[in-house]
Amino acid sequence: MHNGFEGVPPTTLADFLGREQVMDIGIRPLWDAPRIAGPAYTVRCEPGDNLMLHAAIYRAEPGSVIVVESGDLDYALAGGNVCAVAQRRGIAAFVLDGLLRDLAEVRAAGFPVFARGVIPIPGGKKKLGALGEAVRVGGVTVHPGDIVVADEEGIVVTPAARQDEILRAALDKLAKEAGESLDAWEEQHRARIEKALGGLGFTG
Repeated sequence: MHNGFEGVPPTTLADFLGREQVMDIGIRPLWDAPRIAGPAYTVRCEPGDNLMLHAAIYRAEPGSVIVVESGDLDYALAGGNVCAVAQRRGIAAFVLDGLLRDLAEVRAAGFPVFARGVIPIPGGKKKLGALGEAVRVGGVTVHPGDIVVADEEGIVVTPAARQDEILRAALDKLAKEAGESLDAWEEQHRARIEKALGGLGFTG
């Protein structure tokens, strides 16, 4: 059912899921990528090392979003060729709590990467981390199969067990908003704001 999530902005999902399911603002799109959505394939890399991400591109199912815990801001987790192979294998995107290199290549290929930034030096390939375990990325605990939706507005993680419920609620909300005029929204919004101000004793 996760395919339906591509039509749902992170802003709408965040309304239902709350702050704890939204990654921190340090993990951003590295280029103007379209919205992506897919089940998480989780990876944990040791600091300074990218072996497990490089292993993951051959193991993740097509349509997956590879989500990496590393916290390393000294070495790149991946570069142009790794992204190109991931793209060729049908991986939807990378969401990295870390850094990328070869951004121009990745942007030219059109592969979506959300990360903390760019650095030109690659990490090593000498340390075992983990694949398919719960990871902590951008302040959110991500389990394998959780639905990751990301665009320029941010990155929201829907727990796998709640995906049907959240998708239905989000699509209902979007349909309702699509049928509402700005005049109607303004009238309701203004009434709500004035009530909030009055409740706090503001009379200006």
